[in-house]
Formats: sequence, structure tokens, C-alpha cells
Amino acid sequence: MSIREDRRTVVTGIGVVAPNGTSTETFWKQTQEGMSVLDRVTREGCEQLPLHVAGEVRGFDPVSLIEERYLVQTDRFTHFAMAAADMALDDARLGRADYEDKPFSVGVVTAAGSGGGEFGQRELQRLWGQGSKYVGPYQSIAWFYAASTGQISIRGGFKGPCAVVASDEAGGLDALAHADRSIRRGTDAVVVGAAEAPLAPYSVVCQLGYRDLSTGEDPTRAYRPFTSDACGFVPAEGGAMFVVEEAGAARERGARIRAELAGHAATFTTAMRWEESREGLAHAIEGALREAGCAPEEIDVVFADALGVPAADRAEALALADALGPHGRRVPVTAPKTGIGRAYCGAPVLDAAAAVLAMENGLIPPTPNVFEVCHDLDVVTGRARAAELRTALVLSRGLMGSNAAMVLRHPAGRDA
Repeated sequence: MSIREDRRTVVTGIGVVAPNGTSTETFWKQTQEGMSVLDRVTREGCEQLPLHVAGEVRGFDPVSLIEERYLVQTDRFTHFAMAAADMALDDARLGRADYEDKPFSVGVVTAAGSGGGEFGQRELQRLWGQGSKYVGPYQSIAWFYAASTGQISIRGGFKGPCAVVASDEAGGLDALAHADRSIRRGTDAVVVGAAEAPLAPYSVVCQLGYRDLSTGEDPTRAYRPFTSDACGFVPAEGGAMFVVEEAGAARERGARIRAELAGHAATFTTAMRWEESREGLAHAIEGALREAGCAPEEIDVVFADALGVPAADRAEALALADALGPHGRRVPVTAPKTGIGRAYCGAPVLDAAAAVLAMENGLIPPTPNVFEVCHDLDVVTGRARAAELRTALVLSRGLMGSNAAMVLRHPAGRDA
């Protein structure tokens, strides 16, 4: 089915499970206050590994949120996604009564980078320590990148277009773009987002090959992008899920329209050669602006990728200047993830959630732990900054070379 230009995709629901809050309200409160929850890694089995600081989701109780029949066959990353999806559906007030007579009108899209490492490690330990009869049948599916999409669709009875973006960080924005295309091809609604749980020992060991991973031991200094102290990124758990709908269908059922997915573009450059990401990211920004019909000076805030690697930070600053011209040096830039860590595919969707909330509240959240910026950027630090926000730009790059940009528009910025 071809894309229809008269169909627009809007956000009607948001759900968040993050290191700084297991609800959207708590997440935003902590984010706008610039609170950092980065701390020493406490996960069992990680004590002797050279990763010292991370963003852990603490106090999350899947037993109270998810039925036992789903818990036993899913990993922690899927628990996060299912819980966040429930929150997003509740926020959108989209229940079974809205689609039970048209289940093919609702789809599911998620992105995943690490998969179900914790479940897989547990089953492999049983295999080698106790024998094959102690390995459960769900080992074959719980680790799989598509597990969250599958379980959310089964649990909710969603039979519309479903997909998974198996990618690195930028896959979170690509999943939102995939949902947008589904909406513009005729689907009424899509549950979309990403969540990661990369802090089991097996998963951490896999990440130790990333030369850009921070091995800092002080939580206040381990992740400081755009500064002379930049020494890499800190990983994190968590993510966000959204309900996106066709604007007309959302209005018809009386849903609250929170934002519009106005434009997206993606490119690919060489893995971890950050100087090359300048051109790729600039092209992605230009493509997203073009799709959104947005001039550079209309961007009110940028939620930066903020890798925390000097070469990558420099490339991002230059890409903004290349794509936005002089406005790239004036537009407020923020990176709330410095207070919670980078949750791989979950990182840009958490930024997208923060961008929607920032536009709703007229408040640009600060960049925790960042003070003296050494790049030609207006990075918001210290305290949140009040501003009239109608258009936000969210950026993401992956360690394997993906680059993505998304333009989000406040409903007041267009007749949504």
C-alpha cells in the first residue's frame, strides 16, 4: 500500500521505564530537575568487571505488572517493554473496546540492540552446570530481538503490521519512523518504542569490546559529553513505548494529541569512526527537516546524541552547524541521558519522550553532570530553561555507524 500524504502520525500515549523513574511522571520530574541517578553497578556477577558505573532500573517489580504466563517466557528487556506499553496504552486511553472489532488496525514495532542476555545467560548456566533437561523451552525465544514485539502483540491482541528493528542506538528512532510509515499506509494505531536490559554479566562482557565505553569509577564524572573530561558513555537499562495514531482517527475517538512525528531520516557511516559521522548525521538532520517541511531556524531545541567521546562530540557539534547553519550554534541543546546513561536503542526513544514532555511543559531539561562545555553549542546545564517549544530535533548515532534524526512538532505548531 502506498504512503498517503494526507495521513499524519501523532503521539497519543507515552510509557516510560527508566533508571530515574518507572512511570512517565516520575521520569519527567527527575529529568526536568536535572537529577543524576548514575551509580556503581550492583548487578550480581558484575562486581569484578571493568564497568563500574551504569544506569540501573531499580525498584521495578515485573511480578506485579505482568501475568505469570508471560513472565516465565520473557527476559527483563521485554518486561520493561511490556510495562511501558501498558502505560502508553493507558495514557492514550486505547483499550480493547476501541479495536476488538478491528484488531488488524493496530500494529506493534520495537527496536532492540542487546536482546535477552539475562535470560540467555541463566539458561546456558543451567545447560553447562546441570544438564540439558534443566533448560526450559523458552530459551529459543526469550533472547530474541523480536520478543518484545511478539509478546506485546499477543498480549494485546494486536494483529496489524508488526516489526522489529534489530539495530544499534539509532534503531529507536528508526522504529518510530517505521510506525509512521505504517500509519501513513493505512494502519490506525501502532504501539512503538524500545527497551534494553544490557547489564547482566554476559551482556556486559559483550560490551567490553566497545572502546568508547566509559570505565570511570566516579558516577559524577563517568559520562560528560561536550566537555574536556569526556571519557566515553555509560550504559543503561530501560526505554519508552508510545502509542502513535493517525491524526484523524485520534481526533475521532477524542484522544489527546501530544505531538506529531513530523520528519525522519537515517544514514550510515563507518562504525566508530566518529569524524565520518559528521557528514552522515548532517545529512540525516537535513532529510528530517525536509520531510517535516521545517526550516532550520524553526528548531527550538535539540536532544543531542551526546556520546561522550571527544571526536564524536566534535562531529555532532559540527553536524549541527552544517545542517542548521548559524542557528546550529544558537539553538538550545540538551542531553538528559547524562543523568541516566545510554540505554542503546532505548536511549533515543527516552529522548523522544523527554522532547514531547518538554514541549508540553515549555521547559528544556538540563544536561546532568555537564558544566564547562568546550564546543560551540548552547548546551543547557545546571537548571531547566523555560522556553516556548514548538519543534524539537532528536538525534541518535549507533556504535556500528547508524545515524538518525527525527523532528517532533507540538500540536500547537500545526493544526493537529
